[in-house]
Amino acid sequence: MTRLRMLLAGLAALLLVAVGASGAPAVTVRQDFDPATVERLDTAITDVMERAGIPGVDVGLWIPGRGTYEKSFGVSDKESGVPMKSDLHMRIGSVTKTFTITGLLRLVDRGEIGLADPVSRYVERVPNGDGITLRQLAGMRSGLYNYTDADAWSKSLLEDPERTYTPRQLLDYAFAHPPNFPPDAKWEYSNTNTVLLGLVIEKVTGRPLGAELEQQVYEPLDLEETSFPTSAAMPEPYARGYTDYSPTGATTTGATVDATHWNPSWAWAAGAMISSLEDLHTWVPALADGRLLEAATQKQRLDFGPTGYPDVSYGLGIMRVNDWIGHNGELPGYETLAVQLPSEDATLVILINSDADYEGMSLSTLIGHAITSVVTPDHVIDLPSAPQSNPRSPKPSHT
Repeated sequence: MTRLRMLLAGLAALLLVAVGASGAPAVTVRQDFDPATVERLDTAITDVMERAGIPGVDVGLWIPGRGTYEKSFGVSDKESGVPMKSDLHMRIGSVTKTFTITGLLRLVDRGEIGLADPVSRYVERVPNGDGITLRQLAGMRSGLYNYTDADAWSKSLLEDPERTYTPRQLLDYAFAHPPNFPPDAKWEYSNTNTVLLGLVIEKVTGRPLGAELEQQVYEPLDLEETSFPTSAAMPEPYARGYTDYSPTGATTTGATVDATHWNPSWAWAAGAMISSLEDLHTWVPALADGRLLEAATQKQRLDFGPTGYPDVSYGLGIMRVNDWIGHNGELPGYETLAVQLPSEDATLVILINSDADYEGMSLSTLIGHAITSVVTPDHVIDLPSAPQSNPRSPKPSHT
């Protein structure tokens, strides 16, 4: 949806200002739900923000026949106190995987690759490469070591958060370790898988991954505020992002540092992208209904397999949590949850400008749990910490 259409759609909406977390204004773009539900949502979100010390949140909830709830809470800049707004760009972490895998599946539909192809056909020097298929990479069943679990990678990022990594350098961190298990033996989240698929896309198309995704994914859906960065720069306007990790390691006082311009190249195809609330509002339904893919390909994508965690399953670059499908994402300074509940055609997007976990839980899961407890009590988002899209930055156990 273009910004002009977004504005036209909001002409009949209410524009309200209330008091949000930390005394900052909460700006409502639209709230068509009944007043009692709006009050419960406001309370649930601000309670989590105050408890977890979240600086700012953008929330979009769209349920046909029930209502629309678009609201920004808190601040986009802790130093200046500028309020959060719904048109700000933020880093979306592992939601990037949904775009990368869609780009891959578009190649499947064009007959240029097959999901049963071994990755060794496209990328050299992959352990077990002859026995690992593109499908297993997309479904997190390759067994390849996750480079963001490597102590050497953690040390390098903390020493220089502005460093630029190449995809091959990321793979070198992974391939310095033996695979964790044989291909398809079980499910295990690994950023290594999606980096490899990004290289497959570049090998087949002869184009940079960002350019291919722009042509094959962003442009068909008019995603004007979505991008694949090649530097640490953020497009204007943007929210500043805060993390509880610094180049000297984890903070011990609960303090945070500004990670807005930490270079996301370390996440590349697995987590480097930038987007906005309205673009993700457009993207999530398209991801869920497969409008960019052939029906048979989308059916394969949504063939969710077990992860070993209750109510959590995984397809091809897409997760299912208590019937909500989509993805979450974390990287230094930002968290995202972008999901749809097909049974109600409900779309939920949450963007947060912090990744400082609260009592071991990601902030996006906490906010998602609070919202869905109000509006879809039979389908509450409760993502355990283990299968979340971490590490978004080095944890104490990884350093």
